[in-house]
Amino acid sequence: MSWIIRESGFDQERIAIYGNKFMSGNGYMGYRGTLDEFMRSELTATILAGLYDKVGDKWREPINAPNGLSTTVICDGVTLSVLEREPLEHEQELDIRHGVHRRRTVYPAKGGGTVTIESERFCSLQRLHLLVNRVTITSSQDCELIITTGIDGRIWDINGPHLERMEGTIQAGAQGETMTCTSWTHELNIPVTVSHSLACGFGKQRSVDSDDFLGKEIRLQAEAGKSYTFHKYVSVFTGLDEAADTITAAFKDSQEATEIGYEALYAEHTDCWERKWKESDVRIEGDDEAQLALRYSLYQLHIIAPGHSEKLSIPARGLSGQVYKGAIFWDTEMFMLPFFLYTQPGVARNLMMYRVHTLDGARRKAAEYGYEGAFYAWESQENGNDACTLFNVNDVFTGRPMRTYFRDKQVHISADVAYGIWQYFIFTGDDSILLDGGAETVLECARFFYSYAYYNSFKSRYEILDVTGPDEYHERVNNNAFTNAMVKRCLHVSLEVLDYLQSKYPDVAESLMVDSRIKPEQLRDMHERLYIPQPAEGTGVIEQFDRYFTLEDVTLEQLKSRVLNKHEYLGGGNGLATTTQILKQADVVLMLHLFKDEFSRAIKQRNWEYYEPRTEHGSSLSSCIYALVAADIGLSDWAYPYFKRTATIDLTGDSKQYVGDLYIGGTHPAANGGAWMAAILGFSGLRFDGESVSIAPSLPEAWSSVSFPLRLRGASFTVTIEADQVQVEAAEENKVSIEFRIKRRVGEGTEITDSEVAASLENVMAAPGQILSIAL
Repeated sequence: MSWIIRESGFDQERIAIYGNKFMSGNGYMGYRGTLDEFMRSELTATILAGLYDKVGDKWREPINAPNGLSTTVICDGVTLSVLEREPLEHEQELDIRHGVHRRRTVYPAKGGGTVTIESERFCSLQRLHLLVNRVTITSSQDCELIITTGIDGRIWDINGPHLERMEGTIQAGAQGETMTCTSWTHELNIPVTVSHSLACGFGKQRSVDSDDFLGKEIRLQAEAGKSYTFHKYVSVFTGLDEAADTITAAFKDSQEATEIGYEALYAEHTDCWERKWKESDVRIEGDDEAQLALRYSLYQLHIIAPGHSEKLSIPARGLSGQVYKGAIFWDTEMFMLPFFLYTQPGVARNLMMYRVHTLDGARRKAAEYGYEGAFYAWESQENGNDACTLFNVNDVFTGRPMRTYFRDKQVHISADVAYGIWQYFIFTGDDSILLDGGAETVLECARFFYSYAYYNSFKSRYEILDVTGPDEYHERVNNNAFTNAMVKRCLHVSLEVLDYLQSKYPDVAESLMVDSRIKPEQLRDMHERLYIPQPAEGTGVIEQFDRYFTLEDVTLEQLKSRVLNKHEYLGGGNGLATTTQILKQADVVLMLHLFKDEFSRAIKQRNWEYYEPRTEHGSSLSSCIYALVAADIGLSDWAYPYFKRTATIDLTGDSKQYVGDLYIGGTHPAANGGAWMAAILGFSGLRFDGESVSIAPSLPEAWSSVSFPLRLRGASFTVTIEADQVQVEAAEENKVSIEFRIKRRVGEGTEITDSEVAASLENVMAAPGQILSIAL
């Protein structure tokens, strides 16, 4: 089975898409899938996780470090670049099993010969500050080569440049010279240092030092048929790292890498990737296209996961650029967290601890709007402040900023955060996250909602008014079903947290409540009397928000026929969708997925059928949710197209690139996580409630089997699902046994009652070392 993503031929129109598609990364930094000779205009970027900057009154966004992997080649006076000379052959590939990027380009040379440039690089998973590159040049005839390689400051910035006072130094070390380039951010004066050590045993070398480049020029008379290979060891350190001196740290790291050498670094890096895949790989038999797409989705999650820090989370576009200000959205809790909860709980903890560390930012936002508790940011950066502006989209017709309410009214983010923290605790039993600030965070979120809610005395119920749900085409609505359901869950979680602390850590529980003006009994009262929209009598359809059914009921085709500019925003004050029932993304259907036990199969199906034709899928978050709910009701043939759409989004580049005149391109981590959810939580029907695992498969017709690992309560399992059986293999080293409940998913028209989605078959305990097979 292939693990290789490959493109042949060069298409200048797809430079941006390939930059996303061929990304490398290790959670500390992401390196776009650009070519060695590319610069700013080709969107070359080394994105550093968690380091942000603001220039003047422009948007605050993450930093791109200077490009340490820059290399240009001139052969007999002719520049060898795909941008300037059409290659005879060109191939770019990504080995997702080992996190290695390669390119091979054959250029025509003077006199009828050819010159081949091959480059291989990786972003070390073992040494997070290190980029490693091997370049080989082979000419079919004797020629003069001039190679310039080093650190290039001509990098992509959307609202930069973010780095100033670029200072270069050349230091001698045991492994030869190392060049370091240090510059500082505008806003907080944080140093960013890139070091570059070159291992090259040929040619005449000289240093090149200009305003935006520091490196080496290598001149040689190349012999026909002989290959010339050099290696680059590039380290990146910033003032946010623990190192006291970034220059010394980067110099030492590059020197050490040079001493270790390319092959050994490659070996330790690929060993790390093998361990990653052992923890997370999903093997699909019978569907090669789905297999590759799903693995690619997991690769994208691995390269941006902050396994090394609990002060980082995953931005909406990962580490592929500065789009969406490099900010963390609710996508993390709803779409990415499940993958890590089931496979790498340590990463899951880091993701949720990021919310704990940014609690003060959420408090500041709540206070800014006059509320209690914690109002989490729609676009959150390292300090938890909301990076979202009040005018986030420009009108494509007038160029004027449009007032949007992403920042003000998407209150559900606080509920999503509380939900994620509780999910981590339920999955792991690790109450340290509650004691380390998670409990306080949950309570602050609940207090925010109590202060935000409206008590309707006429109806004797609490309501959540003036909000924007996941369907952002309809802003400032009342009683959005998803939002209200999430608020109720947040209140429930806060009460559960308090009960837990009072039983095990009463002093902690008391300390968390002593200064609060909102008492537990008030949270309990709101939880019991909060209005949740219910299925309409007769149709079973849940109204997305108050008076949604009174909006114009047009088809998606009718709405699109009214579009005048392909980039016009359909939401906002005057958007085409705002007065219609057309949705941006799954909203009620997302609620049905999260609270699946509270709704019958019939209700899920009726709502899926109602909302699906009215959904524009203007967000990459949408498709996987339709896949999940379709699989849940046993209709895998409905689910499969949405799974494929989700899993291939970063392979095809088929996604929205603009909202208004705002560029939103990049990778789609939420869809990547959604692909895993659709395959494992959807088709495989997996669910863990903290005590037992449920499996109710509904595999696509093409899949003869699917197999995947789990890490639950410190124990490892491998689950294999085939058409007629489920096999559970518990690792020998497990310390605990976990119950597995196997169910048979049934589809429409089968004999089970309307309120069920699966028939129970057998409950088994998976003890350490056991292999259990259950017939379906």
